Amino acid sequence: MTAEVLLDEVVGARQELAVVFSARLLRVPAWPEGPFPFELGSRRTDAATRSTYFDPASARVLYGAPGRPRRWHLPLDVKHNGLHLLGIEILRAATARDHEHALAVLHLNVDRPLMPVLRALAGRRGESPDEPLGGPLDPVGLFAGIAEVPASGAPLAMSRPYTVAFMTPMEQHSLVLRAGPEGQLPCTADRWLWQLASCSTPEDYPFAPETADEQLKDVVRISADWSALVLRQGTAFVGHRPDTGVDDFFAFGALHTRTVYLDALLLGYLQRDHIDELTDDLSEIFGSSQLARRVAALERNIAVFRSTYWRQHLTAYGPANELLLAFQNQHKLPARFNAILAEAADYSRLVQTRESQQISAALGVLTILGLPLGTALSILQVLDDHSITHLLTALGLSIATTAGALTTRYGRLVLSSLQGS
Repeated sequence: MTAEVLLDEVVGARQELAVVFSARLLRVPAWPEGPFPFELGSRRTDAATRSTYFDPASARVLYGAPGRPRRWHLPLDVKHNGLHLLGIEILRAATARDHEHALAVLHLNVDRPLMPVLRALAGRRGESPDEPLGGPLDPVGLFAGIAEVPASGAPLAMSRPYTVAFMTPMEQHSLVLRAGPEGQLPCTADRWLWQLASCSTPEDYPFAPETADEQLKDVVRISADWSALVLRQGTAFVGHRPDTGVDDFFAFGALHTRTVYLDALLLGYLQRDHIDELTDDLSEIFGSSQLARRVAALERNIAVFRSTYWRQHLTAYGPANELLLAFQNQHKLPARFNAILAEAADYSRLVQTRESQQISAALGVLTILGLPLGTALSILQVLDDHSITHLLTALGLSIATTAGALTTRYGRLVLSSLQGS
């Protein structure tokens, strides 16, 4: 029996799951402010603790600032259908277009095989109709009156939740165990990691050996004990030695997964949402005659995104940076943002060119209209001629000269430039 078949029935020693939804914030919740403060011994991972892990700019995005909260949490204790809900969170993630945009997070422990739960959340074909997040775990009910989950009108890619799974093995799970403290990992370890991150089995997506290196290029070896893999559908953390229980190091690993590592992925999620919106703005740049105004608004939105959200280095500690970079690579965010900058620069040059043409055309019109009239009046002034008849004759001649000038190639060019502007 292969590793792929066994994974459908595996229950790890420790199975924890965070489910992230795109949501629409209806009102500020009357919940405690800050991220969910998980505890391990004397360590409490509240906003103050986590902020020391990230750089100040990233911490403000994830946790807010004094007097300007962005995140709220609510502890819960709900068990249903092999899942244990520990609490929920809401993160305000307003964009230029959608001021109510938010991310909703559910923190769960899973006491049954993890793979079927992930497949059901991803909407994989052939999965049982039993919805894991049903009944008392239904996000719609959990966030009722606070947020709309998932957000209505969200694209298909965002309508399904993003999952962050953590699983540690037992002694019998040799297919993911390292051969000794410094031994090699079996190839099946990364196959399990890929299935948990992609929320799919070989029946859903057969794993081609020829593309294995490409599929697994973003595996992060956090240490000899465990690895992580970031994909478009989700992220998975898998241990490579048996979990010995409550006091095992994996308790600390699980804490990091639920807190700072999850937060790094949430920042990547926010970056993706903003880049999606900027891309949409670019596609509508010629949707009205107000090109200059649209380009100016686009450049401002790009500047705000760049200064507020666009980070590729979060902290001096390695794994969170690697997870964020892996998320960005999976969604092609650096390449997409560079394309946005290049396209916006092209539109800015187009606007500048049009404005220069408009100024030149206006100056040309003033020249054509003003030069004959100014010349005629100057001649009369030099001759000290105050005759009304001569003045009217000069005006008539200047008008005729202007009309003649407008029929020349230069005049037609000025008129066409002014009309084009």
